[in-house]
Amino acid sequence: MDSRFIQDLEQIVSCDGIVKDDGELLTYETDGLAKLRSKPGVAVLPTSTEQVQGVIRLCAESSVPFVARGQGTGLSGGAMPHPDGVLIVMTRMNRILDIDVPNRRITVEPGVMNLDVSKAVAGDGLYYAPDPSSQVICSIGGNVAENSGGAHCLKYGFTVHHVLGVEAVLPDGEVVQFGGAALDAPGLDLLGVLVGSEGTLAVVTKVTLNLLTKPAAVKTLLAAFDSTEDAGKAVSGIIGAGIIPAAVEMMDRVTIEAAEAAVHPNFPDADAVLIVELDGAEADVTALFSRVEQLCADAAATEIQIARTDEQRARFWQGRKAAFAAMGRVSPSYYVQDGVIPRTKLSEVLSRIEALSARSGLKIGNVFHAGDGNLHPLVCYDDRIEGQADLAQNVATEILTYCLDAGGSITGEHGVGADKAEHLPKMFSEGDLDTMQLVRCAFDPHYVCNPGKIFPTPRLCGEVPGPYRKHPAEAVGLAERV
Repeated sequence: MDSRFIQDLEQIVSCDGIVKDDGELLTYETDGLAKLRSKPGVAVLPTSTEQVQGVIRLCAESSVPFVARGQGTGLSGGAMPHPDGVLIVMTRMNRILDIDVPNRRITVEPGVMNLDVSKAVAGDGLYYAPDPSSQVICSIGGNVAENSGGAHCLKYGFTVHHVLGVEAVLPDGEVVQFGGAALDAPGLDLLGVLVGSEGTLAVVTKVTLNLLTKPAAVKTLLAAFDSTEDAGKAVSGIIGAGIIPAAVEMMDRVTIEAAEAAVHPNFPDADAVLIVELDGAEADVTALFSRVEQLCADAAATEIQIARTDEQRARFWQGRKAAFAAMGRVSPSYYVQDGVIPRTKLSEVLSRIEALSARSGLKIGNVFHAGDGNLHPLVCYDDRIEGQADLAQNVATEILTYCLDAGGSITGEHGVGADKAEHLPKMFSEGDLDTMQLVRCAFDPHYVCNPGKIFPTPRLCGEVPGPYRKHPAEAVGLAERV
């Protein structure tokens, strides 16, 4: 990278805010999807909106691509750096800026950890609802980029439902505000466009979040089953009865054994377990909880454990939230897939995954948000064995086709990133993709903001869309005829 450009970056973020040593840059070459790697040209660690703005303006003037990164816990390669670009690492922007208890709002910088938001307001009887499994180490900026969900998204929704406003720096260096303190800001919902755009439209520097009051009552049970099919029937029975739990989570035998080895939650010996949690008013929770117990029993639950204390409830959730990391106990490597299916197709798709595991010879663990059909199959492999990494990727890709066949989606909360861009046309028509691309180009006409992510390539700003698709150099004079 040009030495003058590096010097200009140092002027903006200071010498201790830049990483340019080749060895040190390897720290940032991948996010949680370790199979995709790319070392950045340089990395910067800004501490303010002004520094982020200065870096982006310099990139815009020099036509240098840039990628924003939080804690790097993403699982789709969304934060993978550009080899000739600047990686903007937001971890030093980690301040809680304002807590407004009467209006149940909190304003934070993007580097604040997800769980730290709830910790900051716990004494006021409030909490932040979205709770991805990585909430101890993932940051709010990354949650906004990926529209993260979590175990309680069935009842409380995803990040987009809890973000009131953001401050962001556009790809030309302009600082803008989307949304605000009100629940529904007037005008076009550009905030909804930004949340979940995977860092391709702007770099977020401040976020105002909606907080919830802690529920009066919370009850949690763990039900064990002899098969994932029986557990799936229990899920369908609960939702079909009109009950909307705060969370319904499922784990199969592979992930149960991994969690036991890692954090010892003392789960039953079973082929599948469900964790079902209800919250709300005391009378409502008590009445509905009895129905949930009966529905699990009707679906042939072999054992039902009810959390009698906060410690027991925490033990249930520790086992579930440790599942991803715990897979390292049972496999040298694993590929985390992410897809969505209708709840009624749960048994069918899990049966297809089981058959695929047998056919491929690779163990597949399943842990997922059963209530909203968001699957997270974990394809186990040994990358020391030639060809197994490629086989695992092919197996994970085939699982996506099962999700689409069932009327679902190629991603629930992990995003498209660099990993799934080639699969987007399986869900969307060329017209759909053209429309999305036009929105992206309105924000980033020079294609410097996290380029190469989400959309299948080649797809550049300046192309004529649709049947007249041409690259910019060939498109002169055609726009008027489209």
